[in-house]
Amino acid sequence: MIDRTSPDDMVSLASDMQVGAVVVLERDPGDVESLLADRVRAVPRLRRRLVRTPFGCGRPVWVDDAGFDITKHLGRMVCPAPGNEVALLDIASALVIRPLPRSSPLWSATLVTGLAENKAALVLVFHHVLSDGIGGLAVLANLVDGAPHAETAPFPAPAPSRRELAKDAWTARLRLPGRGPFAGLQWPSAGSRCSLNQPTGPRRKQTMAQASVSRLHAAAHRCGGTVNDALLAAVMGALGTVLTKRGEHADELIVSVPVSTRRSTTAAHLGNSTAVMPVALPTDGDIWSRLTRIAAITRSHKKSVSSATPIFRTLKAIGMADWFMNHQRLVHTFVTNVHGPDHAMRLGGALVLDLIPLSATTGNVTVAFAALSHMDTFTVTVVADPDHVPDLLVLTETLQAELDLLG
Repeated sequence: MIDRTSPDDMVSLASDMQVGAVVVLERDPGDVESLLADRVRAVPRLRRRLVRTPFGCGRPVWVDDAGFDITKHLGRMVCPAPGNEVALLDIASALVIRPLPRSSPLWSATLVTGLAENKAALVLVFHHVLSDGIGGLAVLANLVDGAPHAETAPFPAPAPSRRELAKDAWTARLRLPGRGPFAGLQWPSAGSRCSLNQPTGPRRKQTMAQASVSRLHAAAHRCGGTVNDALLAAVMGALGTVLTKRGEHADELIVSVPVSTRRSTTAAHLGNSTAVMPVALPTDGDIWSRLTRIAAITRSHKKSVSSATPIFRTLKAIGMADWFMNHQRLVHTFVTNVHGPDHAMRLGGALVLDLIPLSATTGNVTVAFAALSHMDTFTVTVVADPDHVPDLLVLTETLQAELDLLG
């Protein structure tokens, strides 16, 4: 069976974005290298390289890395004093923007020790082409203790031949209905010009805010919305406050909200399967009125969820994709939210205390937000270019205050 990248994967590959998570542990799990060496066998793509195909043979494919060496993917670091949340996130920020070599499987795992209260953390990073957030959870489920035993195929499997690749590619082409590059995609009119849109540099900094999932759910329910609506309401309030302090004003901002087209997946079926929901959302008013309005807006936009892949492929074909990403003003920020595990987890016998999402946006979006839940803890990471968002701490504190109002 040929493990080929999807059209959505190609968008992630072109954007060259890396993502991941920080798994905060109650203690050092010990020999995590041996543990992961055994468990990665249940996740095929963790031992596969992404390779280009010959002309006419379709999109790149994943093939078993015959020279796979897990030691090249694992690392250890001691967190500098005081070993707190800020120091850990600084390490994670540096790791998530460090390019993964394309000649090897596109992931890394770094155990960070020396944290306060004898805690430790495993920083997992993978290229977005490997999988989306739903797939990332499937990977994690196979790495923690108690993962179900998975039958693994003989390794390494031979790479598909050129003939097999060509046959597979043409079969897929004949199966796909013809669609124009703009089919089904609806976008709000260009948003207000503001300092949120500036070409970003190479550096990224991550901060975080937290809330209770159950309390956010109750607050959202009062206003006819969802936890994601509550997140959007808090983000809009925080951005509106920060822009006002910068001497700017925007009654609404355009947010791109990734929407998964699948509820779950397995470690054998990773990749990206997402659409986008671009929406213009209000920044003004109190948190409750804002949440009520945002809930109504997102309900009305659910039917406009569509894939941005066709238009991106068109831009790529005419050599305009990179220019567009660095100059677009259709989106002010990205807000993504993944519902994580509702149960307690352990790694090497150590209890998982927190899951912190990691991302590294590209283009001219200076700040974005990623949320991930674990049991009743809802963690929101704010990722920004610190050279363009010097008030990142103010933004994060304001976001925390907005979330607290909902709790």
